[in-house]
Amino acid sequence: MALPKVGKTAPAFTLLNQDGEKVSLKDFKGKKNVLVYFYPKAMTPGCTTQACGLRDSKAKLNRQKLVVLGFSPDPVKKLKKFQEKEKLNFDLLSDEDHAIADKYGVWGLKKFMGREYMGINRMSFLVGIDGKIKHVMQKVKTKTHHDDVLALVKEINQ
Repeated sequence: MALPKVGKTAPAFTLLNQDGEKVSLKDFKGKKNVLVYFYPKAMTPGCTTQACGLRDSKAKLNRQKLVVLGFSPDPVKKLKKFQEKEKLNFDLLSDEDHAIADKYGVWGLKKFMGREYMGINRMSFLVGIDGKIKHVMQKVKTKTHHDDVLALVKEINQ
């Protein structure tokens, strides 16, 4: 599936977070910008680096009226462990059947150590207060993701 286009309404979702509570994109419309970030697997090195960078930037992201939502195909129980272990201060959403990853065009063929498989391609989408896609981050660097997001959200808030 193709990536959603900048300027178009972001694909809707309602998924369970690490606490088993429903979280929907529409909960934030008119109130907050939303970072919809997809990562392959909880508690792996790159995903942990990325999540901890966002955790440590929460105050700065809050000042930009930005809510962080992390998406992975992990079950709710694993997300809860990840959140507790890393003291994550944002919602992790369980997309076990990768239906939302499909809607955002991030579920696809991956290659790792000579083998091919289907999985999440690490990407992020900045959704504005109006519910429209403001930016698509196709090349995400786990170490600087939080800074890159902050720079982009400051730009859209001007």
